[in-house]
Amino acid sequence: MKKEIYWEKALQKTKISINSKSLFPLKTIDITKNLYKGNDFIIRELDVTKFKKNTLIGPKHNPFKPWDKTLEIDSIGYDHQLILNKYPVQIGHILLITNEWKEQNGWIDIKDWEAIKKVNKDTTGLWFFNSGPLAGASQPHRHIQLLRRNPSELTCPRENWILNFCKVNYKNEKFSKNIIIKKFSKSLNEENIYKIYKELSNELGLGEPKIDNKPRYPYNLIFTDNWMVIIKRKTDNVHGISINALGFAGYILVTYKSDIKYLKKFGPEKILENLL
Repeated sequence: MKKEIYWEKALQKTKISINSKSLFPLKTIDITKNLYKGNDFIIRELDVTKFKKNTLIGPKHNPFKPWDKTLEIDSIGYDHQLILNKYPVQIGHILLITNEWKEQNGWIDIKDWEAIKKVNKDTTGLWFFNSGPLAGASQPHRHIQLLRRNPSELTCPRENWILNFCKVNYKNEKFSKNIIIKKFSKSLNEENIYKIYKELSNELGLGEPKIDNKPRYPYNLIFTDNWMVIIKRKTDNVHGISINALGFAGYILVTYKSDIKYLKKFGPEKILENLL
């Protein structure tokens, strides 16, 4: 049984950060039943009246150098820091950031993966990464995100779809060409995760670190203790709906600018297809 020290610290810091007005949880309403009959997506509407206009696109300065000490959870080795997301999608929304500047659209390197493993040994769940603006990233400083999950629950609404992706020989050409999935034979911490990441990236056409200074295309990365998904992206927005890695995990966030009629008529999977 994991102690989940980082998770406990995240919860403690959340209370402190909300009280000190350093943390601003996203106010949303679940509208899934109004738009979609399946159980593989959760669609929520953001109440944008609760935020200033520039809040939605992130501050212009680098919020991670220095990071807000009120949001600090723990140091992870010499090169990384665990902090709370200032605008969390759930309580205890965690960010793993590099202490020094590393670009978000560069390769996740072996030091990053070692830091991920250190956190994952203690607190695990749904990890995700957006490689740049066209993949839904709001900040250019390297950050990898974690939504903690209980071992007994699905990590995301699309988990069964992800696990069955290869089995059913998925016929959607856009998905099969732009999404690659790997189920681990062991847990994440026991795998050579950096090697798996490089192999999948190369197979998907993103290139490889030894040859390419940066990945050739924007991409999303989603992974858990048991599997990894990489999605090659073309754009971050379609029909007024901005999608990052969480969209491919089954979490869709809409605003008053979103084309709800299109979403209701064609479904969330069609939205994802149009991003590839």
